[in-house]
Amino acid sequence: MAKYTVKRVFMALLTLLIVACITFFLMHAIPGNPWLSEKTPSQATIDALNAKYGLDQPLIVQLGKYLGNLLQGDLGNSIKMQKNRPVLDIIKEMFPVSAQVGVIAIVWAVLVGVPLGCLAAYKRGTWVDSLLRVVCTVGISMPSFVVASILLYTLCGGVVKVFPTLFDFTPGAYVLPCAALGFYPMCYLSRQTRTAMLDAINQEYIKTARAKGLKNKKIIFKHALRNALIPVITYLGPQIAFTLCGGFVVETVFSIPGLGRYFIQSIQNRDYPLIMGTTLFLAAFIVVMNLVVDLAYKLVDPRINLTKGGD
Repeated sequence: MAKYTVKRVFMALLTLLIVACITFFLMHAIPGNPWLSEKTPSQATIDALNAKYGLDQPLIVQLGKYLGNLLQGDLGNSIKMQKNRPVLDIIKEMFPVSAQVGVIAIVWAVLVGVPLGCLAAYKRGTWVDSLLRVVCTVGISMPSFVVASILLYTLCGGVVKVFPTLFDFTPGAYVLPCAALGFYPMCYLSRQTRTAMLDAINQEYIKTARAKGLKNKKIIFKHALRNALIPVITYLGPQIAFTLCGGFVVETVFSIPGLGRYFIQSIQNRDYPLIMGTTLFLAAFIVVMNLVVDLAYKLVDPRINLTKGGD
């Protein structure tokens, strides 16, 4: 286990290094610069600003300095969105808002999606199964901004006004963003659970359980579900990271002051340090969640050998 953990940590650091390099060069390949606006400053002012923030140096030199500061835990300072404010402080302020919405979204997606998948497997071939498959297929095919826009129009004044239009941190303000953010994971989890359950039902140990006279409900929800959860857990790892870091579009539609919305704004404003910081934060979160998923495999199925898989 120790060897496996060390290897995973090394791979995580290598992954973050690659993400940092790719993001850095792609970011600087975008036309324009942070100083362009409705009133573009003079070239002398632009040159002075570039010199102040080190943007006049060769890209490889800028990358080397950034990586050196990154090793010391310094993500740099915002150069436009919140001038000279540490990026780490901005992330600490914005992430809890996104995490609150994300936790609620992922919890309801799991609590609804997994049972619906089990129900579809239990009612295989019936109208219940067909209806759930249609709903889940529509949910997977529909982008989150479409779901968010429909909810915003129908329940925030377009048809009826049940929930507030702007996010104001009241309990009612969480309902629609969490519903929009969790709808896709719920539908995907439901389909994945159904597929995994049907595969588990055909295993020999299920046939043995049936031969012993166990009821179908007990076989499906107790014996088959445990093995069916393995692919579900695999999906949940990165999905939790993406959801907790904020649905970029959903936060923009509902004006949620979270990390996802801020990430979009940082790209629009060419705030290079903020783009790098939020991207690396999301990448690190995904890496950590993937490690947690691997450890969760052992809890769900003790037969899994992590050390052997890591080799």
